[in-house]
Amino acid sequence: MRKISLVEVRSEIAAGTRGASLGVDALKIASLDKKSNFFSRFEPITVTDANSFLWKGNKHPFANYIDGVYQVIKNVYSTIESLRLEKKFPIVLAGDHSTAAGTIMGIKGAHPDKRLGVIWIDAHADLHTPYTTPSGNMHGMPLAIAAQLDNLPCKQNQPSSETISYWERIKKIGGDFPKIDLKDIVYLSLRDTEEAENFLIASHGISTFRTEEIQELGVHEVARKTLELLKDCDQLYISFDVDSLDSSISKGTGTPVPHGLSVSEAIALNAELIKDKRVCCWEIVEVNPTLDTENTTAEIAFEVLEITTQSLVLHF
Repeated sequence: MRKISLVEVRSEIAAGTRGASLGVDALKIASLDKKSNFFSRFEPITVTDANSFLWKGNKHPFANYIDGVYQVIKNVYSTIESLRLEKKFPIVLAGDHSTAAGTIMGIKGAHPDKRLGVIWIDAHADLHTPYTTPSGNMHGMPLAIAAQLDNLPCKQNQPSSETISYWERIKKIGGDFPKIDLKDIVYLSLRDTEEAENFLIASHGISTFRTEEIQELGVHEVARKTLELLKDCDQLYISFDVDSLDSSISKGTGTPVPHGLSVSEAIALNAELIKDKRVCCWEIVEVNPTLDTENTTAEIAFEVLEITTQSLVLHF
C-alpha cells in the first residue's frame, strides 16, 4: 500500500495574476461543501513559500521574482526528496506551476539513477526561459528549469547578468545535470504554445495529445498510449494544471484557454493514469479563487483530487 503524504505549496510568486496562493485553502473549502473527510485523513506538510518577495519589487523583468522563485523551488526540492527517500507518495497541492521544477528535482534527487517520465496535463507547454519568455512569468518555465534548457536558438530577450546568475543557480538545484529528458515528457490537452516552445517540441519530438485527440481516441486509449510512450521510464510523475480544463469551467485559474477537457475527461484521465505502479507523485496546481465565482473551479479540482486519490489507494 502507498504511504501518501499531502504537500501544500502556497506559492504564487511566479504567476502573472495574484491569488494562486489561496488555491490550497479553496480546495479545503470545497471539501467541506462536499462534506468530504479527505483532509482529515492526512497530516499535511507545508512548504515555506517566498510570496513576501511580491512586496519587495521585481528586479528581473525576464524572470519575474526569480530571487524568490529560487528559494521556494529549493524548499519544494528538499521536501519532495525527503519524502521519496522515505518511500512516501507525495500528493502535491500547489499554487503557481513553477514549483513543479522543485517537485521534479526532488523526485530525481531521491533516485538519481531512475529515469523519470513526466505526464503534463496542461494547456501550456511551460518550456520558456528568460531568453524566450513573452511575459517574464516563471510559471511558464518549470520544464525548462528541470531540463536545464536555455533555448538560445529562439532567443528574443536580453536578461541582466544578475538574472542569468539566478537562472544558472536555479537550474542546478539538486545537481548540475538535466533532471528530465524532453523525450520523456507527454503533453495532454496542450493547446496554447508560443513559437519558442513549438521549436523545442518539434526538435525533441515531444509527444502531445491535444484535446480533440483525447476526445476522438477516448480517455482510456490516450492513457494507454501515454504510458506506452513512457515504457522505458522507471518512474512517472503526473502534473495536473486546472487550465487543462475548458475555459468555460476553469474560470478560477490565471490562464484559462478554450477547447479544453471536460470535468469527466479530466477525472477519468487522472484516475486511469495513476493506476500505473511507476507513478510516484501526483500534483494539482493553479487554482485561483480570486478569479472564480462561488469557488466553482476549486470544487471541480477537489473532485479530481479526491477521485484520483481513491484510484491510487484502490490499486495499491
